[in-house]
Amino acid sequence: MDNFFDMGTMDEGVLKKERKKARELRKTRWWQQKTASGTCWYCGEKVGFHNLTMDHVIPLARGGRSTKDNLVPCCKECNTKKKNALPVEWDEYMDELKKRKE
Repeated sequence: MDNFFDMGTMDEGVLKKERKKARELRKTRWWQQKTASGTCWYCGEKVGFHNLTMDHVIPLARGGRSTKDNLVPCCKECNTKKKNALPVEWDEYMDELKKRKE
């Protein structure tokens, strides 16, 4: 999954501000409710709420923001694999994995 954009193309001040907003949202009741099931948004695996990370569906490096509609709980494995992929790129990756399993 090659990405056209990289972290260096985003204004460092904006990036810092968005990361701070994400950290603040992680402390809210909203985030507790999002993670309560312990289920990864991407793969659907139940990993327990302590094993979920916060992911930007549209990554900050690709122009995403730290808003409730762009943040999802996911397992560390999916978060690591997804990196800075956009939703369409991630969907293509997941489709390819499913084809390999068939």
